[in-house]
Amino acid sequence: MPSKKPFILEVRANEYTMRGGNINVPWTPDEIVADAVACAEAGAAIYHFHARMPDGKPDHRLQTYQYIIRRIKEQSNVLVHPTLGAIALAGTAQERLANVEALCADPATKPHFAPLDMGSTNADIRDPESGRFITEDKVYTNTTKTLKHFATRIPQLGLKPYVMSWSVIYSRQIEAFMAMGLIDEPAYLAFNLAEGHSVAGHPGTIRGLTSLLDFLPPGRIEWTACVHGGSMIPLLGAICQLGGHASIGLGDHPYTELSGQPANADVIRWASAFVRMCGRVPATPAQAKELLNIS
Repeated sequence: MPSKKPFILEVRANEYTMRGGNINVPWTPDEIVADAVACAEAGAAIYHFHARMPDGKPDHRLQTYQYIIRRIKEQSNVLVHPTLGAIALAGTAQERLANVEALCADPATKPHFAPLDMGSTNADIRDPESGRFITEDKVYTNTTKTLKHFATRIPQLGLKPYVMSWSVIYSRQIEAFMAMGLIDEPAYLAFNLAEGHSVAGHPGTIRGLTSLLDFLPPGRIEWTACVHGGSMIPLLGAICQLGGHASIGLGDHPYTELSGQPANADVIRWASAFVRMCGRVPATPAQAKELLNIS
């Protein structure tokens, strides 16, 4: 029997994706704000974004994040999930969390989540057509010491850790942190599957997902899944039945198979309808807060 609990739809708005596949990937602050508001109206409960320059390059300036989050919260009650910069930002754990610390100083710019990627991996870009790697030296490093700092500090800031597993190794680290009391229940665990230009996670298939679920840490966990570099469409029905949630958007895949050049709101609108056909109802932001114990 399919799960009846509300289904949390999170938007993966842009990541570091360029516009070659879809011109509607939001880049500028005002584009991101408008996209977030439209996605909330279409059925999204959480909005995840990376600030970008007008030419698509990453923008890690604090004032950009302050502007975007303030404007989103003025116009919508969608839950906000910014990035910590992944491999684009180097430095100590304190330096990597500095923007989030500053955002939390003002309720108007305080997000609801901060990401906690529970391991390290090779994060090189691959050309899926030739099979060759375009980069060969990109490593996303998250030491246990760094993760302990994040796991301790993020709840102190009043944020929900967005705990990410890219492989079974990450899931075992999550289990260890939960056993130490460093990740509170209910944990919100995101499985980061990978396709296309990335081989950093399990394949974006039902088998790739269920192999992670086979090692789901014990305890109260709400889990979601995304497919970095690939489509969520083949997985959505299974996720509905298995009791999970989904993170989907143009940051991972252009979704041109839906309607030519859809916006993120179009993707969320389609996913909302699909979820309803599967017997579940898209969660409102308030319902997502209740499920995840976010005050």
